[in-house]
Amino acid sequence: MDAAEVEFLAEKELVTIIPNFSLDKIYLIGGDLGPFNPGLPVEVPLWLAINLKQRQKCRLLPPEWMDVEKLEKIRDHERKEETFTPMPSPYYMELTKLLLNHASDNIPKADEIRTLIKDVWDTRIAKLRVSADSFVRQQEAHAKLDNLTLMEINTSGAFLTQALNHMYKLRTNLQPAESAQSQDF
Repeated sequence: MDAAEVEFLAEKELVTIIPNFSLDKIYLIGGDLGPFNPGLPVEVPLWLAINLKQRQKCRLLPPEWMDVEKLEKIRDHERKEETFTPMPSPYYMELTKLLLNHASDNIPKADEIRTLIKDVWDTRIAKLRVSADSFVRQQEAHAKLDNLTLMEINTSGAFLTQALNHMYKLRTNLQPAESAQSQDF
């Protein structure tokens, strides 16, 4: 799975909008949405919220966790803990990127939020690198990756898989042949 596919999955997350139009309930394969009434909040998938925002049909409300004080607590907690801490959303990075790219005018302190999310991301990726290094050095057979998001796994997955394949090849080439019998015909 690549980053674009993870972003596609993130676009299904529900966000709250305040529409400036009226529309009855709409029936989609993924579920019913609406009704839409001017000034009344309604939850819709992120993909629809961005589309409506681009057409100036709504105002986006940031998710509850997308607040400077809450993100500072998350960042500080992540830095203190040795293990990965639960994130407020399994798609926190993708949601932040999409919302700040398309609706930064609706998000208070958008630049601070961008910086805090980047700090959290950098801390978690650094932890992941240290964990992978320890995993390879100790020649472990399996690892437990609790509280990692799909994008974080995606970011390091290819590298870690390649590293483990190389380690396997090195180990198998260094092991003495168990029974080197000649094949005489």
